[in-house]
Amino acid sequence: MIRIYNTLSRSKEPFEPVRPGKVGIYLCGPTVYKPSHIGHMVGPVIFDTIKRYLSYNGYEVTWVVNITDVDDKLIVRSREMGVPMQQLAEQMTADYRECLRVIGVDGINHFPRATEHIPDMLRFIEDLVRKGFAYEADGDVYFDVSKKADYGKLSRRSLESMQGEGGEGGQRKRSPVDFALWKRSKPGEPAWPSPWGLGRPGWHIECSVMSARLLGETFDIHGGGLDLIFPHHENEIAQSESRHGKPMARYWVHNGLMQDSEAVVKVGGRMNRPAQPAEDDIQAQEAGKLAGRHGAKSFLLLLQEENLIPEVVRFFILATHYRRPIDFSVERIREVGAAVEGFYRFFRRFSRITGEDPYRLPVPGRRDQGQFAPGENVFLREVAELRDRFLEAMDDDFNTGAALGHLFDLLRRINKQIDEQRLEEPAARTAEAIAALRQATISLRELGGIFGVFRKPVEIAVQPQDNLVRELVQVLIDLRTEARKKKDFATADTIRDRLAKMGIRLEDRPSGTEWSFTK
Repeated sequence: MIRIYNTLSRSKEPFEPVRPGKVGIYLCGPTVYKPSHIGHMVGPVIFDTIKRYLSYNGYEVTWVVNITDVDDKLIVRSREMGVPMQQLAEQMTADYRECLRVIGVDGINHFPRATEHIPDMLRFIEDLVRKGFAYEADGDVYFDVSKKADYGKLSRRSLESMQGEGGEGGQRKRSPVDFALWKRSKPGEPAWPSPWGLGRPGWHIECSVMSARLLGETFDIHGGGLDLIFPHHENEIAQSESRHGKPMARYWVHNGLMQDSEAVVKVGGRMNRPAQPAEDDIQAQEAGKLAGRHGAKSFLLLLQEENLIPEVVRFFILATHYRRPIDFSVERIREVGAAVEGFYRFFRRFSRITGEDPYRLPVPGRRDQGQFAPGENVFLREVAELRDRFLEAMDDDFNTGAALGHLFDLLRRINKQIDEQRLEEPAARTAEAIAALRQATISLRELGGIFGVFRKPVEIAVQPQDNLVRELVQVLIDLRTEARKKKDFATADTIRDRLAKMGIRLEDRPSGTEWSFTK
């Protein structure tokens, strides 16, 4: 059974959707006023994986990610750039969607934009005013927090500890903690007609309206970064439950933020962090913002300048449990890439042995379809056991970090089988051994598909100098081969060791010597 950590209860709970067999997920999307950076990819990659896993378990999943295309930040930025707000929003939305495409997030069913739902927002706010949960003040409309007895239940903050909006609005509110549902527009700002005059929606009302419109008044999973727990998600709950008289979402799922690795305290040279955030530390993690020379750079530009593989970035994000902060640096991504290269080497090895393309194997898309009978084959029994461990980790609050460890264990076990059975040597191959290798590879790709990886061969950008490097390495490999033929093992070992220090790994196979970068 799948169990999910619910921020509302601060505990893991069995996953039981509102409607049997169907799941609705709402993830708070970006305010589109600047190009997306790598931090903006964290939530989408995590929830893309969650959707993949729920679909793999037989659920019919509808996933919604909103676009905030009217907001103070957008207004300020459009003025700075001298372009209309709508034009800026269109450009940045296109950038965001291209980033998602590149990193393989393709499971989003709806991309609602705030400006497309203004009439729905007006009806929502009018209902709150009529029911006594909101009030108008000189063209603004505020939610009266005092009318919601359990306000603060998500963030577990007391009213005394909360800070309300300042500025002009603060003078018109009944209480500093009341929040805006509708804002009176200033001259030159985007505006829509309303019963209270020209204005625009507040930030929080957008998500309540769009989630209810697309997923229902109560849906299954509401996601977002830890920094959205308060005030955004707290206010969503207050206004949605006040209007509908029922819970907004059954599970509140929050991912950790990406932060610069330099900001993480190291003790004894190792990362010392608990497996999950302490309950008292959730608010503190709001400070874990991404900054620095590379962190805030456009994601597409980062990939291009650093020659990073998008699939490796997915591995990098999923290597950490989703509720923990992710320590970002280009060097860390390269380290992950060096480890992931082992999978790509194996796929090439599989092709040499079987003559088949591993990416064309018939991979099961459902959990029950991936089960197989290992019989008396010890190797396949171990493959089945590692598959079970992977799935058990994912069942336990989508623990991708632990699951990834089992995926690497599976890779090592398959390579060990190839070595022990000498499958690189054509004479040693048997139909039974090849069939077992094929089944293990299908399982590897099956589990990788849950992570959204190994779906197709990776595309690696080739720089002009790369061909020269490859030719020089091949020259050294040829020299080493000649040295070994002459039994000059000292020279052969020196070439191997010097290349290793340069970050180049050599692997001797019956079919020849292969090489790859380790960093």
